[in-house]
Amino acid sequence: MTDSFSTDGEPALVKKYANRRLYNTAKSAYVTLDDLSEMVRNGEDFVVRDAKTGDDLTRQVLTQIILEQESRGGNLLPLNFLRKLVGYYGQDMGAVLPGYLDASLESFQQNQERLQQQFAAAFGQPMKQFEEITRQNMAVFERALGAFTPFNGERNQPAEPAAAQAPEPSGEDIDSLKQELDSMRARLDKMEK
Repeated sequence: MTDSFSTDGEPALVKKYANRRLYNTAKSAYVTLDDLSEMVRNGEDFVVRDAKTGDDLTRQVLTQIILEQESRGGNLLPLNFLRKLVGYYGQDMGAVLPGYLDASLESFQQNQERLQQQFAAAFGQPMKQFEEITRQNMAVFERALGAFTPFNGERNQPAEPAAAQAPEPSGEDIDSLKQELDSMRARLDKMEK
């Protein structure tokens, strides 16, 4: 969504007031932590600043969003990870750990995207074939149903001149439909394996 960015392409400015309300200046509207969480999921960038002092509060607000999600049962962060993370505070890891965590998450995200692409490549084509076979099966079924329906399925259709009506299906037509149906079943069975 482009409306969360300022006109000059910079991240949207969200002001946090003393009453803890958040105001998105790009949208000219008050927002909630859930709104900011949705912005993050949509890839929208923003910066949170204290309305009075101008201090950057983005890190605190993002941490607050994580805490809210965890308290709602999100449980994305394992307990052991949280314990170790708390243990690193106060140690001289300030320069190493944030970069490592950021790189690890970036690598995880790239692996997820690559896995999704591989899955789509592996199963995308058979799924299209399956859809086409399904369409063909439905056409065969509709033709067969039309052949066995009284009045050749014409109850709800306007009457046509006798010359334009389709001829009654012969035994050969029915046999042909049965063969086509068997062929479709065989292809479906082959795809399942």
